Amino acid sequence: MFTIAAFVDALTLEEVGNDRYRANSLSSTHGVVFGGQLLAQSVMAGLSGQDGKSVKTIHTVFARGASPDVPLEITVDRMHSGRSVASSTVTISQGDTLVTRSLVLLSADEPDVIRHADKPGSETNPDEIGGTVRGEGAWEILIVGDVDLNDPESIGPPELDAWVRFVDAPDDPSTDQALVAYSTDGFLIGTAMRPHPGVGQAQAHRTLSTGVLSHTLTYHERCPAAEWHLLQQRSSFAGHGRSYGQGDIFRRDGQLAASFVQDAMIRARSGKAGAL
Repeated sequence: MFTIAAFVDALTLEEVGNDRYRANSLSSTHGVVFGGQLLAQSVMAGLSGQDGKSVKTIHTVFARGASPDVPLEITVDRMHSGRSVASSTVTISQGDTLVTRSLVLLSADEPDVIRHADKPGSETNPDEIGGTVRGEGAWEILIVGDVDLNDPESIGPPELDAWVRFVDAPDDPSTDQALVAYSTDGFLIGTAMRPHPGVGQAQAHRTLSTGVLSHTLTYHERCPAAEWHLLQQRSSFAGHGRSYGQGDIFRRDGQLAASFVQDAMIRARSGKAGAL
């Protein structure tokens, strides 16, 4: 159960050289660093040296898994720093193992020329939907319909709505972006499994090999991580040992705050997928 202090500690990058940083990881029951943490740390690293800007889009490829017991080494290559747009490459490694590489596009705030934004596909309220508040300590999750992604026999459409928040998260735009990124990694594999009897997230790392391969997140508006925000997600394809999904993040006031897409791996680990 993680405290908000543990999250903030993982997002605090120790400078160890020119454009080089070190960071620690949250603990993991699977012995592998959660991809959302690597996304969040890549956001923080991409912001370094790019004053006056926020992350617009981050595209991350997950090359190898990382151990939570070994510090992460982070290298930043600032490709461009303009007045309104900037870009950086962020590489996370452990020793000789390259773990992730991200392309980070940053942007300064500019006035509207035109404006429109999607609205939530369904109206829900975290105070009224009931269900069980899940999560890991400060990261609270309230899944609409109380869907259990772990249950291989809980069948439904390849869709999932989840309200999330990080209780007592600091009021800081950079931390907001990092923590919002953290949440986007965790649900689309389970969402892809929903229509298929006998397949659920409880089998991950046991009878199934699962993992995120690439993840792209684009921010539209600030989204305070301490406040409830809605992830509306759908998997539009699964096959050939892969799944694809997309999601939108809405603030509680209905404003579209971010959008993301994800490619992932879902394949049998020991020759045959099936219930435990």
